[in-house]
Amino acid sequence: MAADAWKVYNKTKEYIGDGTIDLDAGDGYFSVILATSSYTPALTHSTYADVSAAEVANGNGYTTGGDFPGTVTWTEASGTVTFDSADPSWTASGGNIVARYAVLVHVAAGTGVPQSTDKIMAYCLLDNTPADVTATDGNAFTIQLAATGYFTVSGGGS
Repeated sequence: MAADAWKVYNKTKEYIGDGTIDLDAGDGYFSVILATSSYTPALTHSTYADVSAAEVANGNGYTTGGDFPGTVTWTEASGTVTFDSADPSWTASGGNIVARYAVLVHVAAGTGVPQSTDKIMAYCLLDNTPADVTATDGNAFTIQLAATGYFTVSGGGS
Protein backbone atom coordinates (compact mmCIF):
# COMPACT_ATOMS: atom_id res chain seq x y z
CA MET A 1 0.00 0.00 0.00
CA ALA A 2 1.26 3.43 -0.90
CA ALA A 3 -0.55 6.71 -0.44
CA ASP A 4 -0.67 9.29 -3.18
CA ALA A 5 0.78 12.75 -2.67
CA TRP A 6 -1.55 15.42 -1.30
CA LYS A 7 -3.39 17.29 -4.05
CA VAL A 8 -4.17 20.96 -3.40
CA TYR A 9 -7.68 22.09 -4.35
CA ASN A 10 -7.75 24.90 -6.95
CA LYS A 11 -9.33 27.54 -4.68
CA THR A 12 -6.81 26.90 -1.88
CA LYS A 13 -4.16 28.86 -3.77
CA GLU A 14 -6.51 31.83 -4.12
CA TYR A 15 -7.61 31.60 -0.47
CA ILE A 16 -3.99 31.65 0.71
CA GLY A 17 -3.21 34.59 -1.55
CA ASP A 18 -6.20 36.70 -0.48
CA GLY A 19 -5.87 35.87 3.23
CA THR A 20 -9.03 33.75 3.54
CA ILE A 21 -6.73 30.96 4.72
CA ASP A 22 -3.99 32.07 7.11
CA LEU A 23 -1.45 29.25 7.28
CA ASP A 24 0.09 30.82 10.37
CA ALA A 25 -3.20 31.19 12.29
CA GLY A 26 -2.57 28.40 14.80
CA ASP A 27 -3.28 24.74 15.38
CA GLY A 28 -7.05 25.03 16.03
CA TYR A 29 -7.61 26.37 12.54
CA PHE A 30 -6.92 23.04 10.84
CA SER A 31 -8.44 19.57 10.88
CA VAL A 32 -7.87 16.39 8.92
CA ILE A 33 -10.98 14.37 8.14
CA LEU A 34 -11.31 10.87 6.75
CA ALA A 35 -13.62 10.18 3.82
CA THR A 36 -15.03 6.94 2.48
CA SER A 37 -14.92 5.61 -1.06
CA SER A 38 -18.23 7.41 -1.72
CA TYR A 39 -16.25 10.66 -2.03
CA THR A 40 -15.33 11.56 -5.59
CA PRO A 41 -12.54 14.12 -5.31
CA ALA A 42 -12.53 17.07 -7.66
CA LEU A 43 -9.93 19.83 -7.56
CA THR A 44 -12.84 22.25 -8.01
CA HIS A 45 -14.27 21.37 -4.58
CA SER A 46 -13.78 24.18 -2.10
CA THR A 47 -15.75 23.71 1.15
CA TYR A 48 -16.31 21.10 3.83
CA ALA A 49 -19.87 20.73 2.48
CA ASP A 50 -18.33 19.21 -0.69
CA VAL A 51 -16.97 16.24 1.29
CA SER A 52 -18.95 16.05 4.55
CA ALA A 53 -21.56 13.58 3.25
CA ALA A 54 -18.75 11.09 2.57
CA GLU A 55 -16.95 11.61 5.87
CA VAL A 56 -16.34 8.48 7.93
CA ALA A 57 -19.20 8.01 10.40
CA ASN A 58 -18.83 9.13 13.99
CA GLY A 59 -17.81 6.18 16.19
CA ASN A 60 -15.24 3.41 16.55
CA GLY A 61 -12.64 5.96 17.63
CA TYR A 62 -13.37 8.49 14.88
CA THR A 63 -15.14 11.78 15.64
CA THR A 64 -17.01 13.66 12.93
CA GLY A 65 -14.92 16.69 12.01
CA GLY A 66 -11.70 14.72 12.08
CA ASP A 67 -8.46 15.15 13.96
CA PHE A 68 -7.03 18.46 15.03
CA PRO A 69 -3.46 17.54 14.01
CA GLY A 70 -1.65 19.97 16.31
CA THR A 71 1.82 21.39 15.84
CA VAL A 72 0.97 23.04 12.52
CA THR A 73 4.06 24.60 10.94
CA TRP A 74 4.70 26.89 7.99
CA THR A 75 8.47 27.04 7.61
CA GLU A 76 11.03 28.12 5.04
CA ALA A 77 14.32 26.37 4.28
CA SER A 78 16.55 27.09 1.28
CA GLY A 79 13.80 28.94 -0.57
CA THR A 80 11.09 26.29 -0.13
CA VAL A 81 8.22 26.82 2.29
CA THR A 82 6.54 23.72 3.74
CA PHE A 83 3.10 23.45 5.35
CA ASP A 84 3.15 20.54 7.79
CA SER A 85 1.73 19.25 11.06
CA ALA A 86 2.00 16.35 13.45
CA ASP A 87 0.78 13.13 11.86
CA PRO A 88 -3.04 12.88 12.15
CA SER A 89 -4.07 9.76 14.06
CA TRP A 90 -7.11 7.96 15.43
CA THR A 91 -7.28 4.76 17.49
CA ALA A 92 -9.98 2.31 16.45
CA SER A 93 -12.12 1.45 19.46
CA GLY A 94 -15.24 -0.70 19.43
CA GLY A 95 -14.83 -1.51 15.74
CA ASN A 96 -12.78 -0.71 12.67
CA ILE A 97 -12.06 2.67 11.08
CA VAL A 98 -12.23 2.40 7.27
CA ALA A 99 -11.36 5.26 4.91
CA ARG A 100 -10.18 5.90 1.38
CA TYR A 101 -9.23 9.60 1.53
CA ALA A 102 -7.89 12.17 3.97
CA VAL A 103 -8.88 15.82 3.55
CA LEU A 104 -7.18 18.85 5.14
CA VAL A 105 -9.72 21.47 6.24
CA HIS A 106 -9.17 25.10 7.26
CA VAL A 107 -11.49 25.76 10.23
CA ALA A 108 -12.27 29.49 10.14
CA ALA A 109 -13.55 29.65 13.74
CA GLY A 110 -10.34 28.15 15.14
CA THR A 111 -12.28 25.45 17.00
CA GLY A 112 -10.84 22.46 15.15
CA VAL A 113 -14.43 21.46 14.21
CA PRO A 114 -15.28 22.10 10.54
CA GLN A 115 -18.50 23.84 9.50
CA SER A 116 -20.13 23.50 6.08
CA THR A 117 -18.59 26.72 4.69
CA ASP A 118 -15.05 26.04 5.97
CA LYS A 119 -12.49 25.71 3.19
CA ILE A 120 -10.95 22.40 2.21
CA MET A 121 -7.29 22.70 1.27
CA ALA A 122 -5.91 19.38 0.02
CA TYR A 123 -6.73 15.70 -0.14
CA CYS A 124 -4.83 12.43 -0.27
CA LEU A 125 -5.81 9.02 -1.62
CA LEU A 126 -4.68 6.77 1.23
CA ASP A 127 -3.97 3.68 -0.90
CA ASN A 128 -3.26 4.22 -4.59
CA THR A 129 -4.45 0.74 -5.59
CA PRO A 130 -7.09 2.34 -4.95
CA ALA A 131 -8.44 0.51 -1.92
CA ASP A 132 -9.88 1.31 1.46
CA VAL A 133 -7.49 1.49 4.40
CA THR A 134 -8.62 -0.15 7.64
CA ALA A 135 -7.46 0.21 11.21
CA THR A 136 -8.84 -2.75 13.13
CA ASP A 137 -10.26 -2.42 16.63
CA GLY A 138 -7.49 -1.42 19.05
CA ASN A 139 -5.06 -0.24 16.38
CA ALA A 140 -4.03 3.23 15.24
CA PHE A 141 -5.09 4.78 11.96
CA THR A 142 -2.16 7.14 11.39
CA ILE A 143 -1.42 9.24 8.33
CA GLN A 144 2.33 9.57 8.24
CA LEU A 145 3.06 12.79 6.40
CA ALA A 146 6.05 13.00 4.10
CA ALA A 147 8.95 15.32 4.87
CA THR A 148 7.29 17.75 2.44
CA GLY A 149 4.18 17.90 4.65
CA TYR A 150 0.87 18.63 2.97
CA PHE A 151 2.42 20.87 0.33
CA THR A 152 5.38 23.13 -0.43
CA VAL A 153 5.74 26.47 -2.18
CA SER A 154 8.90 27.29 -4.09
CA GLY A 155 10.01 29.09 -7.21
CA GLY A 156 10.87 32.58 -8.21
CA GLY A 157 14.46 33.57 -8.13
CA SER A 158 16.54 35.72 -10.36
